[in-house]
Amino acid sequence: MSIRQCISGHGWWMRILVLSLAASQAHAGDAEPDAIAWKFTASSYRSSDSNNAVDFNLRGNRGPHTGWIGYYRDDNGARQARAGYERHVDMPWLRTVLSAQVASRGFFGGSITSEVGGDNYLLVGWGRTNLREYFNLNFDPNDAITLGIGTHAIADTDLSLFQIRDDRLHTGQRVTHAMLRRSFDDKQRITVDLSRKRGLDSDGMFITGSSWTVTYDRGAYFARLAHDPYAGFSPATQTRISAGMRF
Repeated sequence: MSIRQCISGHGWWMRILVLSLAASQAHAGDAEPDAIAWKFTASSYRSSDSNNAVDFNLRGNRGPHTGWIGYYRDDNGARQARAGYERHVDMPWLRTVLSAQVASRGFFGGSITSEVGGDNYLLVGWGRTNLREYFNLNFDPNDAITLGIGTHAIADTDLSLFQIRDDRLHTGQRVTHAMLRRSFDDKQRITVDLSRKRGLDSDGMFITGSSWTVTYDRGAYFARLAHDPYAGFSPATQTRISAGMRF
């Protein structure tokens, strides 16, 4: 898959979900800063251009610190190992994730994402890379800004609406996400992400498309299914299946 942008960083979608989860834990008072919480994710990508792929990611969190390692492999011969680090900075009206990533094939990048407010909040983010290819769990532009709004005010529910837009390569790439996260009890949660993208694809053609992702958590286990036309602003349509566990 040819990549015009540095698509699929560890990426805006994931960092915004991390902020949402951190805020929920703070409200619930169940954070355990001295324990390491591990999360393993295995993903299979089925692509309309027959360049199918697998991806493995191991993430560890301890208090405000999070690190991860991962490995991507596709049928066209692309291989990439990666690692990253996040630092969470929480204040009464400002929650921030500082992120840095490195990977084989010469990639490095960084970002800052903030949630400003209380139960009702603003989302603001900015990221930069060295424009090398980067394969990971998400499919939004990395050299981009993020702007959005959200709320934790509804019981057991997080809602957010945000847009990620290229502000560097003049591709006009924009991805708008509407995200719902709903907890049913202490053991079950569903996350729905509906998105709409527009901009120049990897061949320089203007495209528009709609995608969806559904994640179901039950206890320590989770599964995710996504359908994504023009995945990573390429001509290909992808179906992505992920599963994993926390331990």
